[in-house]
Amino acid sequence: MTAPITVRLLEIFRIGLGPSSSHTVGPMRAAAFFRRGCIERDIVPERVEVDLLGSLSATGHGHLTDHAVLAGLHGWDPETCELNAFHALPQTLSRDPRVPWGNGVVSVKPEAVRFLRYAEYKHEELPHPNTLRLRAMQGSDVPFAETWCSVGGGFVRRASDPVSPPPPAAPLHPFHDARTLIERAKELRGAFGDVVLANERGWETRPGEVAEGADRVWAAFKACISRGLEHRGDLPGGLGVKRRAAELLARVEAGRVERVYAHIARAQAYAFAINEENAAGGRVVTAPTNGAAGIVPAVLVEFAERTSLTPEQIRRALATAAAVGMLVKTHASISGAEVGCQGEVGTATAMAAAALCQLLGGNVAQVEIAAEIAIEHNLGLTCDPIKGLVQAPCIERNAMGVAKAWSAAQLSLHSVVSNVVSLDRVIQVMKRTGDDMRREYKETSEGGLAVSLPEC
Repeated sequence: MTAPITVRLLEIFRIGLGPSSSHTVGPMRAAAFFRRGCIERDIVPERVEVDLLGSLSATGHGHLTDHAVLAGLHGWDPETCELNAFHALPQTLSRDPRVPWGNGVVSVKPEAVRFLRYAEYKHEELPHPNTLRLRAMQGSDVPFAETWCSVGGGFVRRASDPVSPPPPAAPLHPFHDARTLIERAKELRGAFGDVVLANERGWETRPGEVAEGADRVWAAFKACISRGLEHRGDLPGGLGVKRRAAELLARVEAGRVERVYAHIARAQAYAFAINEENAAGGRVVTAPTNGAAGIVPAVLVEFAERTSLTPEQIRRALATAAAVGMLVKTHASISGAEVGCQGEVGTATAMAAAALCQLLGGNVAQVEIAAEIAIEHNLGLTCDPIKGLVQAPCIERNAMGVAKAWSAAQLSLHSVVSNVVSLDRVIQVMKRTGDDMRREYKETSEGGLAVSLPEC
């Protein structure tokens, strides 16, 4: 039997900044860990050098990966750093490269972060498609160096560390896969989310910590939607993608969409708002990634507004969504660079479908089926962002994920389902499909829609 899943609720829903959890949030955290490692060893180097490889190199410019690394070398945190300062970092360091570092100062110039060309490392076997190498330099000497992997959703690990880190403690209600998660939920006479919340409460350092964290995520969802609806105009990056959230919501509120479609259209406007904020480098929540950040909050916030959900119902729904994300992260991947967009939008759609099915009165078996349907009908989805920007097709894919989540939940509740394919089985297939997918279709912007237009 494999070890029980110990991914945390607030790791699946991690507050950070756009435009990418694996290319922005992850590298920022990795650079901060490297900085901490130097300071703990009393190493104050003359300068720092960072090489970006794999997908980080291929699409990192559009994902502000250089900004993220520079921010991490300052010790900044993705949840709390000041956004204007983050976006201005290359210019700030061009004027003055001195960065406080423990008991000293280190020179960190923008050009110290290098985007290596594929030809420079194509004969190497990278530990992960999102790899960065960091070196503390004293002249030509290297007193400290680390290689880090950004493995999706803002999760990072040192290349030398185990793929599965040791758990914080044994969970009160251990589950290994969807089958055992269902067993634990039935034992508790509850839902997927009840198992997750019970385990989280067992890990609390003080009473109420889990509820506060979930409420903080929910507030961040709503704040991001509000900010996204306030803005109009083109998104940065030169692709000419226009913000559409406010316009779509105005049509909904003016009664200019079909009445039976209105609730989905409103949720899609919310998804546009979140993903447009993400594309602009704003504050978002990984759900489970930034590229797929709009689906879960859009579906749940719209439903909560229309039905007046209680805080406890919201927490249980978030935990049920997180449970599905935990399963995929453990047994497949939520990294577009590793398995394509099926791991991002496909997982987010399944998370939203499961939570929605539960809120609509579905039992544990129906919730599993809703998640399975959502993943099954996203299998093979490629990650092919045009110009390496999390804009096209990413933003529309989130809006489509909203509609698919609703369809999956409704099918699980109202159709005769034989459950030929289990959730565990479809997650295994997602992993194999990602393994078989050519690298051009996994966040390199070298295949699919990314090269379909002459002007791109």
